Amino acid sequence: MAARLVPVCKGMAAVGLCIAWSLAAHFAAAARTPGLLEAAVAIAPALMLALVLAWRSARRPAGLALWLAACLVLYAARGWLVAHYRWVFLLQDAGFQVLLGLVFGRTLRSGQTPLVSQFAAMLRGPLPPAVARYTRRATWAWTLFFVCMATLSLLLFWLAPITVWSVFANLLGLPLVVLMFVAEYAVRRCVLPAADRAGLWEAFAAYRRSSPGVVPRAY
Repeated sequence: MAARLVPVCKGMAAVGLCIAWSLAAHFAAAARTPGLLEAAVAIAPALMLALVLAWRSARRPAGLALWLAACLVLYAARGWLVAHYRWVFLLQDAGFQVLLGLVFGRTLRSGQTPLVSQFAAMLRGPLPPAVARYTRRATWAWTLFFVCMATLSLLLFWLAPITVWSVFANLLGLPLVVLMFVAEYAVRRCVLPAADRAGLWEAFAAYRRSSPGVVPRAY
């Protein structure tokens, strides 16, 4: 029983962390009088990623020294950073959406296996023609979804109040991905027979066996 609770607890902790970070990012981006704390929230993900990469590097001392030097440079430029930190938030949000769109879209090139088809093949092996066609279309749908998300983020950042953009980018981003996931799963249940589709947990297992940097899909 205890062994089964460990993944559940980890999952709940991850969800809680995502919610906490979304709220912190929203309040920082939408702050009326931004300061060093808000700028620190903006650059925290990049600094944490750089720290992890430096720690895992084969040249750990040099990597950590470079990371520390980067922190000192950022602190020295804190005035400029506070004045422009919202651009860091935009780069993170729109850049991540574009990256995910590229991850899905590049697999649609001639001679490539669509990403959703790869996930499906991990669960069931060679795909029937109907499933192969559907998974290609699903890969297209996810590609367009992330392109639209990035485009809307840019438009809102430039044309709408910063609070409106922050609500979309920091509070609605992840729920919209979940909604897209649920919608795609519902469509799949309607167009594919039961024998040619997998459950949500099987899909999550397929994702876990694949690249950790890709949004999970289900087949």
